[in-house]
Amino acid sequence: MRFRTDPFVLALILCVITAYFFPEPGIGESWFPIKTISSIGISLIFFFYGLKLSPDKLKKGLNNWKLHLVVQLSTFVLFPLLVLPFYPFMQSAEQHTLWLAVFFLASLPSTVSSSVVMVSMAGGNIPAAIFNASLSGMIGILVTPLWITPFLEKGTADLDFTHIYMQLAFEVIIPVVLGILLQPLGGKAANRYSRQLSLFDKAIILLIVYKSFAGSFYSGIFRQIQWGDIALLILISLFLFFVAFGIIYLFSKWLRFNREDRITAFFCGSKKSLVHGTVMSKVLFSKLSIAGIVLLPLMLYHGLQILLVSIIASRFSRETLIQDQQKDSPDQTHDV
Repeated sequence: MRFRTDPFVLALILCVITAYFFPEPGIGESWFPIKTISSIGISLIFFFYGLKLSPDKLKKGLNNWKLHLVVQLSTFVLFPLLVLPFYPFMQSAEQHTLWLAVFFLASLPSTVSSSVVMVSMAGGNIPAAIFNASLSGMIGILVTPLWITPFLEKGTADLDFTHIYMQLAFEVIIPVVLGILLQPLGGKAANRYSRQLSLFDKAIILLIVYKSFAGSFYSGIFRQIQWGDIALLILISLFLFFVAFGIIYLFSKWLRFNREDRITAFFCGSKKSLVHGTVMSKVLFSKLSIAGIVLLPLMLYHGLQILLVSIIASRFSRETLIQDQQKDSPDQTHDV
């Protein structure tokens, strides 16, 4: 089986390398208005996200409530609960920073486009995947900050949480609501140009990733991170993915989901959104020098989930193809 290298993953790596060698344009004193551009870009990302949401499709998707419950609880409860028990064991500031980065990853919503693509490839319930991925993004806007902010208080007494929620409201929540309200007028156009909008999303993400890592490199915060820490983060990412995947499988089997719903539960419930994570990190950690470190587990998990889910989706796709062939070609006896 051949794998294609994701150009976006390569672009993310290039952004980190650029931030390491040329951090000056990404720091606060820079002549380049990267903060303003990224703030406007975030608002536009979520405005177009709301514009592409179809209220009618969301209403129709409410019927399969057991599947939706499994996906959303996996995303916003199971993942954080897998990380939360390790919090008391974090003794040093460095350990707390790494734990917070992993917990931020665990509290994020599911992806939208890639979840739907993988569900479609594997032969799953596509309407349910669209519904759950869209719903997850909306829930995450409110739930992710609720998970994270209590743990930002350690060593960040000067952090203004009122400012955080105000910025979250103006940059994320209001644009989403505005997009949903204008969906009848611009929804078709937004879906028609979804490819171009996806490129815009990725460009803003790359800009925010560059700024986050540039600030962390410039302040020297990454000197605390060793190669062993990165290897540990990769192992933690694998642990989160496979444990969550296994638990979702057990619940799907216990609830007697059909094959299509099981596939949707697997892929929508085990993925984490790089888009939401990147833009939320800018809001939640904009005043902290750890912004680059916070994004590190998310970027590692993003690459791993693309690889692992592609393998699993390909396997399901082959199984679906075999089943379809068996239905179309019943056993027959042939004269030789």
